[in-house]
Amino acid sequence: MRRIILSTESGADLPGDLAEKYEIQVVPMHIIMDGNDYLDGSLPVQDIYDYYRRTKKIPSTTSTNAHEYQEFFATIKENFPECIMIHIGYTSKASSSFQNAVIAAEEFEDIFLIDALNVTGGLAAIVLYAADLLEKEPEIEPEHLVEKIEAIVPKSRLVFIPGSLEFLKAGGRVSNMASLVGSLLKIKPCIELKDGKLMSTKKYRGKMSRATEKLFRDYLNEFDLDKEQLYFIYSIGLDERIKERMDEVAKVKGFQNIRWIQAGGMISTHSGAGGFGVAGLEQ
Repeated sequence: MRRIILSTESGADLPGDLAEKYEIQVVPMHIIMDGNDYLDGSLPVQDIYDYYRRTKKIPSTTSTNAHEYQEFFATIKENFPECIMIHIGYTSKASSSFQNAVIAAEEFEDIFLIDALNVTGGLAAIVLYAADLLEKEPEIEPEHLVEKIEAIVPKSRLVFIPGSLEFLKAGGRVSNMASLVGSLLKIKPCIELKDGKLMSTKKYRGKMSRATEKLFRDYLNEFDLDKEQLYFIYSIGLDERIKERMDEVAKVKGFQNIRWIQAGGMISTHSGAGGFGVAGLEQ
């Protein structure tokens, strides 16, 4: 049986230890700051927030381009000769990265591309589902594995609360009036992935500690999740007491494995410091 290699983008925020454990290959996206192009993962996230505090500007982000994908896939083939590649990509509804992967893949054989229609922990949940399945069934046929991954894509559920409306305002993601009203009323928007698109849905009022717990409880009421694994996502600056409380609630609700994922540079430029999210797979 030829070896199957999984890959994804840095926008999955896949923890390094898990990427290493499953030998998942990760291609970096880009962060543009002060006129310099940084590979996502090479720039400390704190630098992004320091830059914003200093300039009141946030970096821009760009996708992995087709040439970079060509080099990425070629390196995988070089390191794992005769392998079959399955690339699980960042949602095509929010980035051109997946389309660039499609273009690059035309030059290679034995490669499958799956649009995860998700980001950060929602994408990581799909990638890690595939990795776990592959570990349990190493002889699985690639086509069968791809079918199982594609079937789980619509079951990955991600919601999050950005850490800063001011940060979103600086990036042009909310209007000045919405930011002002949100600050005055302490309103925190809930962002959800729907059909691969980031959409503002519910709004929570009050302190972050209250908003995060309400978000989590609403999330659990809306989705019938597999209790085997749950992912919490946070950006630098989230109060440790909130993390402890979310762990308590998750354990009471019967989740067996709870993993915290730190938002990397790509996601942090959209969420701001102190953001919180949750991701899991529906049964």
